[in-house]
Amino acid sequence: MSLKVYCAGVSQIPQAYRIVSEYYEVASVQVREDRDEFEREYFADGAGIRLAESGGEVVGCVALRRLPEVVRCAEIKRMYVHPSYRGLGVSDLLLSVLEDFARRSVYAWLYLDTAADMKAAARFYRRKGFEDCDRYNQNPQAALFMRKKVGAD
Repeated sequence: MSLKVYCAGVSQIPQAYRIVSEYYEVASVQVREDRDEFEREYFADGAGIRLAESGGEVVGCVALRRLPEVVRCAEIKRMYVHPSYRGLGVSDLLLSVLEDFARRSVYAWLYLDTAADMKAAARFYRRKGFEDCDRYNQNPQAALFMRKKVGAD
């Protein structure tokens, strides 16, 4: 499998929004960004969406956005890998690329939330060094909150 992970540029907004919309449906996400909100959130300074592509097809994504209420912190959002590409290391690569970007952007901490029924996601993030933390947002679907130190304070 030939896999390429890259930061989506403005010209890839349609592809990025398409895979995130697939994630919304598969994960039954209640609080969703419309296309305009999506563009403002994930195509701003210090933010971004990474896409995983295989054979010219987008097969996964992960996004990062600033947490304005917490200095030098960002939030991981919209981690998704198409079911036919799971178990092949796509999520590992997406997260690694995103963490590298966060370090270069001088973020100290990465935060994330997940629903109670997303047990595989919680296990994945724990294996990657994320630890449970207090609630940091008002996401009505989130039951588990995690964070990981990625840079100096």
